[in-house]
Amino acid sequence: MRLIVASNNNHKIHEIKEILKPFNIDVVSLKEAGINIDIVEDEKTFEENAYKKAKTIYDLTNEAVLADDSGLEVYALDNAPGVYSARFAGEECNYQKNNEKLLKLLENVDDKDRGARFVCTMILITKEGKVIKSVGTIEGVISREMKGNNGFGYDPLFIVPSLNKTFAELSEEEKNKISHRGRALDNLKKELEAYFNVRG
Repeated sequence: MRLIVASNNNHKIHEIKEILKPFNIDVVSLKEAGINIDIVEDEKTFEENAYKKAKTIYDLTNEAVLADDSGLEVYALDNAPGVYSARFAGEECNYQKNNEKLLKLLENVDDKDRGARFVCTMILITKEGKVIKSVGTIEGVISREMKGNNGFGYDPLFIVPSLNKTFAELSEEEKNKISHRGRALDNLKKELEAYFNVRG
């Protein structure tokens, strides 16, 4: 059974493949599925963006599709960058520029007010067209400097208080157990088990 992930973000694809490894599912990216399409994420919420991506690919393929939209919400910035997390520093930005902009905006914010959370909303559309939603979140604090070399995006700035480490300081296995994406996928496991008739 094949599951198309409506993304070309290699980091996301890798994380999803690792987390779904216990399932006997052929998880493929858009590129691996031979689909060359750029879906504009211009909706107002994570859920709307995820649904748009999933539905676009489902309509093209009539296969099972999984899409996610995720991002960082910083409470002191009225939940920004939110749905604009990937392009926070502008359309031509990269992870480094996004992190630098976030640090600059928070430079005068007290440690106690640097709370944030990662949010991941996933939409699974089964081959039969059933739409299943799942949300995963994790609370944290924004560091005053980038730490760690693992992960991607805002991982070097996102401290997990119980571990006193940033996501980028965790191993892949450690991060996947507690991450917003891992939790969203975990919430989908029962649906996946039933749909693919496998046990994770």
